Amino acid sequence: MWLKLFFLLLYFLVLFVLARFFEAIVWYETGIFATQLVDPVALSFKKLKTILECRGLGYSGLPEKKDVRELVEKSGDLMEGELYSALKEEEASESVSSTNFSGEMHFYELVEDTKDGIWLVQVIANDRSPLVGKIHWEKMVKKVSRFGIRTGTFNCSSDPRYCRRRGWVRSTLIMSVPQTSTSKGKVMLKEYSGRKVEVEHIFKWITAHAASRIKTIYNAEHLKEEWNKSDQYWVKIYLFANLDQPPAFFSALSIKFTGRVEFIFVNVENWDNKSYMTDIGVYNMPSYILRTPEGIYRYGNHTGEFISLQAMDSFLRSLQPEVNDLFVLSLVLVNLMAWMDLFITQGATIKRFVVLISTLGTYNSLLIISWLPVLGFLQLPYLDSFYEYSLKLLRYSNTTTLASWVRADWMFYSSHPALFLSTYLGHGLLIDYFEKKRRRNNNNDEVNANNLEWLSSLWDWYTSYLFHPIASFQNFPVESDWDEDPDLFLERLAFPDLWLHPLIPTDYIKNLPMWRFKCLGVQSEEEMSEGSQDIENDSDSENTGTFSSEKEAFEDKQSILHNSPGIASLCDAEACSCANKYCQTSPYERKGRSYGSYNTNEDIEPDWLTWPADMLHCTECVVCLENFENGCLLMGLPCGHVFHQNCIVMWLAGGRHCCPVCRWPSYKKKQPYAQHQPLSNDVPS
Repeated sequence: MWLKLFFLLLYFLVLFVLARFFEAIVWYETGIFATQLVDPVALSFKKLKTILECRGLGYSGLPEKKDVRELVEKSGDLMEGELYSALKEEEASESVSSTNFSGEMHFYELVEDTKDGIWLVQVIANDRSPLVGKIHWEKMVKKVSRFGIRTGTFNCSSDPRYCRRRGWVRSTLIMSVPQTSTSKGKVMLKEYSGRKVEVEHIFKWITAHAASRIKTIYNAEHLKEEWNKSDQYWVKIYLFANLDQPPAFFSALSIKFTGRVEFIFVNVENWDNKSYMTDIGVYNMPSYILRTPEGIYRYGNHTGEFISLQAMDSFLRSLQPEVNDLFVLSLVLVNLMAWMDLFITQGATIKRFVVLISTLGTYNSLLIISWLPVLGFLQLPYLDSFYEYSLKLLRYSNTTTLASWVRADWMFYSSHPALFLSTYLGHGLLIDYFEKKRRRNNNNDEVNANNLEWLSSLWDWYTSYLFHPIASFQNFPVESDWDEDPDLFLERLAFPDLWLHPLIPTDYIKNLPMWRFKCLGVQSEEEMSEGSQDIENDSDSENTGTFSSEKEAFEDKQSILHNSPGIASLCDAEACSCANKYCQTSPYERKGRSYGSYNTNEDIEPDWLTWPADMLHCTECVVCLENFENGCLLMGLPCGHVFHQNCIVMWLAGGRHCCPVCRWPSYKKKQPYAQHQPLSNDVPS
């Protein structure tokens, strides 16, 4: 998880650097920045009308270019980034979808139950033609959709009873807006009563009703009273402008942020004395002033702060987010992090997608489960102060220059989704390349596994756990016992009690402590082998037959035990003892005993300093019942008992996952002893 989080943060850093690189390229080719102001005089009449449509200002009664230019200047400063976005949006010929309501419940669910948006619905009466024609309606839908206004069509033929109850006996237009200034309040439906059905007149009717919900100030005394008033709103945004009514994007945002941000329009068109505005720090017209408990912030002075709906919406969401905004943000981040598994996982293609689906399900489930207590805690009245301090921290951090860059990059990549996806894919392919190279250097075989091999190992893992109770959760795939003995399945059917034996993987054996047994004052194995080399060479020919006969006897015993699991389960200790007398030492070591064997208990004191601290002191292996010899490999269990490494490995691999002495589970940790107690076979000094 932490590796995926690191790669995700690295990807965001790459996006940030890439955006600065694009800005440098644009500046090198054109010599302008996105924050550079544009002189409206240098723009064509068509571009000026495009800017006014994006801001939501009507220009139907302004035939001259000069009047249109003055209206643009009155609504706010124009930047290169806003001009580019407006022209790009105008060139996009994508048709905006409109909802067709199927009946009363569908209408109520989408329109009357929506508390933070505006709906424009065309009602078509029975056996009547629509009020707005198809061509004009498509233009209307495209015009209002850029301000977040949703549209739909309700045909009374689908539910005539509801139309009669509503009084819709003729085709008309219905607009729904929130009735109160509180969040999630009631909505009211307004019917269009104008005679003209042109797009501009209908749009003016919509903006007039939306602007009526904004508090408007017409004189300095009212402004002074409002500025010094303290009420429920922590965040207020003021628009100081010489306009008849605020732009449509400003009115649409006031509805969208109902209950969170208060929008105030200060009409300074007929003001004679503007000294109070100078006192509060307003020097230019128009000005967008954000007032918070922390101070005053002038919107439009940083990167990406355009006079548009999308720019101001992202700005206000970062300052005063809803819980739903935070949930959506966490959902996007978690899924981006989960998709990194597609590139981090190596091996077969099917394995990658199986791991990806598993990770997506796990991460999303954990996200939803973790959000449930958060929502419960937010309802507690004792956390109001914590909520206020959190919002204060957000306001401090999101009014910095770095935050403005992040918002600008967010708007840029959200308007270019192909670039966002291509950079994510390229970042993932680089991760896949370096991860594959790292695992090949570590000689990891799963890199070269194909789909059939992985599916086969997955089936082995599934069938292994299907026919065994799961004792512990391990990473799959693991090797199946059926590969070595195909008759195991039939034997389990013949002996139902064997189904109750838990399947415990043997991966823990490699983590058990191992060391070599050393004695004080005894030569090492290399020196002893050099000293006895001549003796071994002389007697080599004599004992060749003996070694071969021992080997054959050992192989015969192993085959008998392997082919007769019932016998092996009845005499575990004898089988291990018989087998490990041949396994624990090499033939040369066994031959060396006949020339100079010694007893570590009686002759020489073991070097206990080389033993792990939590192991019990002993000199004999209870599996093979032979003493430890100098240089032999030992292995200890969590209970503290010590055995020959070969003896205890064969004991554990045979399915006996417990200590031969105390029966403590060999895969379970145990509290270490306070002090080592000598066993009965230790000779006291």
